[in-house]
Amino acid sequence: MMINPELVSEFQEKGFVVVPSVFSADEIAVYRQHFMALHAQGVGGFDDGGVSEEFDPLKKYPRMVHPHRWDETSLQWMLDARLNEWMTAMLGAEPFAVQTMFYFKPAGARGQALHQDNRYLEVQPGTCIAAWMAIDRCDEENGCLQIVPGTHDLPSMCNVPANTSESFTPTTVPLADWMQPEPVIMEPGDVLFFNGQVVHGSFPNVSKDRFRRSIIGHYIVAEAEKVAKFYHPVLRMDGTEVELGISEHGGPCGVWVEREGEAVVEIRDNNGRV
Repeated sequence: MMINPELVSEFQEKGFVVVPSVFSADEIAVYRQHFMALHAQGVGGFDDGGVSEEFDPLKKYPRMVHPHRWDETSLQWMLDARLNEWMTAMLGAEPFAVQTMFYFKPAGARGQALHQDNRYLEVQPGTCIAAWMAIDRCDEENGCLQIVPGTHDLPSMCNVPANTSESFTPTTVPLADWMQPEPVIMEPGDVLFFNGQVVHGSFPNVSKDRFRRSIIGHYIVAEAEKVAKFYHPVLRMDGTEVELGISEHGGPCGVWVEREGEAVVEIRDNNGRV
């Protein structure tokens, strides 16, 4: 597989990049059929995010969390050599693998409020990186991912309440006035790579009958010494386990404040102190 140095440079400059056609149409058809079959069988790992309303589409099609721990197809995707080659080129060293997720996002489903992945993974030192692969065409109608440019080097930000009529998660990351989310249009087999500081999320799927299925892998940088307990065991890209420490949730986080007419980030501790 040829690594495009321009795409590597784009990731290093912006913190995110879409790599087209990493996986073939035939491979995507297999993944689509596989995960739909797992859903039909009701096989493990589902997480509805606390959705209580029976009519909510996410109650019928909840996301799958950590399927690689019990599903060989998910494990092999997470450790795929193509993903490894791209991330190694972008990061300068082979990452460690810590999580898989599968989102069905059927028609009518709410999106996920803007957030930063590393606020949950708590990688120390460094950050995480996501490989987000489209199973269906992803566009604004079916609730494609939204990325906020210019957020790749932000610290972990303090969360605030989200609009739960549009998001199945209850918290979000506030933005500076000049920041706006931008849609990431993707075709099946494209992979969006982005680092753990990038603010991202999605809006509801307002289509009549389209899914927006995706499989996501979360990885951490090679220099990491700790990651939150939920993401253990940590795997090398050859599938063997590596021993890392456990980081605690709820560390210092950033808030936007105005200084001399400009929005800047101020870091505060758990008690809100600077």
